[in-house]
Amino acid sequence: MDYSESFITQILNEVKTIALVGASSKQERDSFKVMKSLLENGYEVFPVNPNEEGNLILEQICYKDLSSIKKNIDMVDVFRAEDAIMEVTKESIEIKANVLWTQLGLVNEDAAKLAENAGLKVVMDRCPKKELENQIRLRKKNSF
Repeated sequence: MDYSESFITQILNEVKTIALVGASSKQERDSFKVMKSLLENGYEVFPVNPNEEGNLILEQICYKDLSSIKKNIDMVDVFRAEDAIMEVTKESIEIKANVLWTQLGLVNEDAAKLAENAGLKVVMDRCPKKELENQIRLRKKNSF
């Protein structure tokens, strides 16, 4: 999937709250590293994992599902197997998220169409941590 730099930048600038579906408390996991980076970059992150419900991940309370979060969620970041994307997409629409984002290697065209038809912006097969690092690198380069 190909997205313009401005599309990615706009999303990362607009988003304030992120639900990270498939969050892990294991420091070696990519979902943990991405969540840590998002928190460090000023986002409010809500980990979602039914196996970790009620536990703290990076000092954030973990939720069993998206509907359990009592705050508006701007973006849903998906760290789940490809066969779970459609269900997460439907939940994202239900909670009125603005963005559906799936991690590297995760693409589901049907889920993307469903989300876009419901008015969500969709980014698939990308990592927000890497995109943020790219933006920081570009800003530093352009400031000289």
